Amino acid sequence: MKKVELLAISAIALFYAGPAFAQAAPAAQTPAQADDQASDQADDPSQDIVITATKRETTLLDTPIAVSVTTGATIEQAQIRDLLDLQTVIPSLRVAQLQTSANTNFIIRGFGNGANNAGIEPSVGVFIDGVYRSRSAAQIADLPNLKRVEVLRGPQSTLFGKNASAGIISIVTAEPSFKWKGELEGTYGNYNALVFKGNITGPITDTLAFEVSGNFNKRDGYVRDVALNQNASNRDRYGFRTQLLFQPSSKAKFRLIGDFDQIDEVCCAVINVVNGPTGGIVRAIGGNLDAANPFSGRIFSNLPSTNNIKNYGVSLQSDYSLGQFSITSINAYREVQSTTNQDSDFTSADLIGSNLATQRIGTYTSEFRISSDFDGRFNFLAGAYYFRENIRTTDDLTFGRDFRSYAGGLINPALFARGVPGSTIVAGLEASLAPFGVQPGSAFQQGRGVFDRFRYSNTAYSFFGSADFKLTERLIFTGGVNYTNDRKQVSSLDTFSNDTFSALDFVALGRAVITQGGISSGVGQALGLPAGTSPTAAQIGAFAAAQPVIFGQIQAGATAFAAANQTNPAVNTLLGLRAFQFLPPFLNFPNAVEDGRTRDSNVSYSLRLAYKATDNISGYLTYGTGFKASSFNLSRDSRPLAADFIPGSPVTNPAPSAIRTAGLALPNLTAGSRFAGPERARVIEGGIKGQFARGAFNIAAFQQRLTGFQSNIFTGTGFILGNAPSETVVGLEFDGNYRIINPLTLNFALTYLDAKYDSFPGGSAINPTTLGVVPTDLTGRTVAGIAPVSISGGATYTRDLTGNLKLLLRGDYQYESSTPIAEGLPNLTRTVNSLNLSATLEFDNGLELSGWARNATNARYISTVFPSVAQAGSLSSYPNQPATYGGTIRFKF
Repeated sequence: MKKVELLAISAIALFYAGPAFAQAAPAAQTPAQADDQASDQADDPSQDIVITATKRETTLLDTPIAVSVTTGATIEQAQIRDLLDLQTVIPSLRVAQLQTSANTNFIIRGFGNGANNAGIEPSVGVFIDGVYRSRSAAQIADLPNLKRVEVLRGPQSTLFGKNASAGIISIVTAEPSFKWKGELEGTYGNYNALVFKGNITGPITDTLAFEVSGNFNKRDGYVRDVALNQNASNRDRYGFRTQLLFQPSSKAKFRLIGDFDQIDEVCCAVINVVNGPTGGIVRAIGGNLDAANPFSGRIFSNLPSTNNIKNYGVSLQSDYSLGQFSITSINAYREVQSTTNQDSDFTSADLIGSNLATQRIGTYTSEFRISSDFDGRFNFLAGAYYFRENIRTTDDLTFGRDFRSYAGGLINPALFARGVPGSTIVAGLEASLAPFGVQPGSAFQQGRGVFDRFRYSNTAYSFFGSADFKLTERLIFTGGVNYTNDRKQVSSLDTFSNDTFSALDFVALGRAVITQGGISSGVGQALGLPAGTSPTAAQIGAFAAAQPVIFGQIQAGATAFAAANQTNPAVNTLLGLRAFQFLPPFLNFPNAVEDGRTRDSNVSYSLRLAYKATDNISGYLTYGTGFKASSFNLSRDSRPLAADFIPGSPVTNPAPSAIRTAGLALPNLTAGSRFAGPERARVIEGGIKGQFARGAFNIAAFQQRLTGFQSNIFTGTGFILGNAPSETVVGLEFDGNYRIINPLTLNFALTYLDAKYDSFPGGSAINPTTLGVVPTDLTGRTVAGIAPVSISGGATYTRDLTGNLKLLLRGDYQYESSTPIAEGLPNLTRTVNSLNLSATLEFDNGLELSGWARNATNARYISTVFPSVAQAGSLSSYPNQPATYGGTIRFKF
């Protein structure tokens, strides 16, 4: 807090000192002029940048929100290909690609989630041309013909409703033009990268214009799968987009957009960070892995991790001008279809035979809003929003050919080390338990597993409004309010596990084994058998018939001893086998106790004071709230809430609970998370903005708190979902640019974040000894994965070489200070250092030649870690992309 206070005091001092060096501001441009000169904005800090993410057209200087704007020219010059690359120029934004090509996680100011679990909604809303993209699969594509990308930091629920509790990303593309123009682009880079993009736009009639664009992106993977003799983490995607703009008059405009893109890739390579004791067993059964060598560029798999994703949709935006009122309507339907398969053990042994998952997500959204443009002191914006989404998912996780042998090595490592095949060890275990109903060949059989089937339906609507009151010519008060109602209904259909070994109750079995052993020992002693000699079943039966009283005493003693020691691992040695029950039975819902529904409603609001001290400097103070609706855990780790079920074997007489009372308890059923409750945000923020002839700056200091933060921990095969009662981030953000001389412009941005769990007694973390995910009280701890300091800086040099040739040089640097990657592992840290370079020759006939390098120094780091699947004591992770470089030819006409 002291650091932030000192920085805030410095910012306030700069605010009051600003008029002393302010220069005359240039005349403001109209939005159309700003769009036409987007390339100039990238080089000329004096130009007004118009943004629309606040649902009104305002200049960046006059927008009392912490917002970063990246123009289309900057994206083009910096060779930013998709949203993953965008973080290199916006330090408050972090983007990570994880399990699949469709799984992208966006984090703003340390807040954000969303993962390869369709039931978990993001905290950062992504909008493309005003249309909300609800899932990451619908968000990733090569960026189309862009005007700008706006990143609004902090809760934005007043205007955007649910799932904007951390901020929003608004992508604005160019409208069709009534003037013929277009662009063709071709790129070749290392890893045999081939990228082709093109668009053409022009008039059909005086009132109707069109645009058609397409992109193709293909390259080899940067990781070699040695076992399969092929590459992984490649690119193979393409897309098309078409637009129609109908403008019958200056008062009305209609924009119709249709798009389609497809991904067919092998992604994403998983590397071994810590190789535990299981690595030797994997090799002993004929498999392999590149142990604890995360940046070797090599992996070993027995099947490729394939991704086939289709994403398409259509939207219609209608704009009307009625005197002093503007009316906008946006209606859209989108669909995502994906099929993925993954070698989830990440070794060349066939442990996990398949992890085949499908998703189908259909989303309809509709928005209507009206805004005023009065000449007086008051203006307003009001609107309504409707959201409807249906999701169907399947996920089949099955044992592979080698798992039975592998399991034998886990169950009895000593016997396995002496050369006894693992399958023989498992067969021996089955035989020993045969008297208690265990069938030969039932454990860890190839093709058996758990089969998820979920249906999800979400309906939400909201009403929102904001009003500006001009208290003086330079002081404006803005108040905003949003009411959101969100309802979800989820069912697991016929999700099931057919792994009979995971359904065994080893407490009850152990009790039976101990009882039988006690009876055998007692009868043997009574018969005077030599020590170590067990009586036969016939001998026990005969003794019981001949000596019923003595036998009854022996039986009662054995039963009492078994009951007293059934949960004692030293006596009930079968308890150790519970660690190998990887796929326990699944309790489907809705059921008599769990209705599979959530019903959330919330009122979010914001209060702002904006003061324009001079024509060049403005400041603002904000108090705002945000909201994210409940999320469901659509994974095999979905379990009844602790309030509904108290786990335990029936022989231990566990306390009553609703699930057990209703007769729904299953063997080895545990409590966990079906869903996480709503997430609510609150921010107190102050900021200062300045714009001058040679430079501009933005400063924001804030305290942001989330109540009920939806924590989401990946376990390797599923997710643990929960709510942190309170998490707080205190921070400071600065970004600015300055033109030292006419050809040279420098830009710099810094983010400082201090993130802590104020209260999270029910958290989860990786145990530093076992490397498994365990319940952990995280209260008072620093939040892992959030770098305290993030910096981005760069320089752009533009110079006319001749009358028809221009040289443009650009460099960008990204830095993130050292931070622990995962909860519970403070010594496993990540530091980011990335340098991007580009050089472009621009000819006046529209031809451009560029050379570029991203991550030019080949800095390597890992993005996250998780326990390796069925490999206790091991950790897996995803490596970042190595250095890429190439050349681009672009022709604009």
